[in-house]
Amino acid sequence: MPGLFITGTDTGVGKTYVTCYLAEKLRREGIDVGVMKPISTGPAAEDDALYLKKKLKLNDPLELINPVHLKHPLAPYPAAKLERKKLDLKKILKTYKELEKRHDTVLVEGIGGVAVPITKDYFVIDLIKAMKLPVIIVARAGLGTINHTMLTLGALIDQHINIAGIIMNGFTGKDKAEKTNAEVIEKLSGVPILEKLKWSA
Repeated sequence: MPGLFITGTDTGVGKTYVTCYLAEKLRREGIDVGVMKPISTGPAAEDDALYLKKKLKLNDPLELINPVHLKHPLAPYPAAKLERKKLDLKKILKTYKELEKRHDTVLVEGIGGVAVPITKDYFVIDLIKAMKLPVIIVARAGLGTINHTMLTLGALIDQHINIAGIIMNGFTGKDKAEKTNAEVIEKLSGVPILEKLKWSA
């Protein structure tokens, strides 16, 4: 398995937590795992890439883990406009190839959902296609997730992107919506729910 792209149905659904969870799980199976956060935005102290590096004790330099960082906590397109920066998409793909050489597999954590704009005419879903990676979708467990998850699935299916499965984050087992959402999504989409994790963003 060359790698996986971890995307979300929205921002704040727990992609970073799930990326750490998957990396640790693969390591326990004896797999050398690299991790990448192609684009991060917001204050450096709250940076997901920095958190991933520290939490997973990654040996790769931060510039490989996170080749593009923008200081404003926005989608990449408006954040880059505010900084008057042009995002180097070739640099992102070249960095991924370097990590791919260094490790058995690479987990790539996206930013926001699949329709988040990286540039005016290039979106997260375009980056997924360029990397040619199967996708794991991180979705909330509770009410509203059917709509968000089905829209995300539809966008990926329309682009003929391989979907490895869905991880429900924030599962408590107490809410009625939580108890039915996974089964409904699986039946409607045919995409498996891989795991239900307790909430952590």
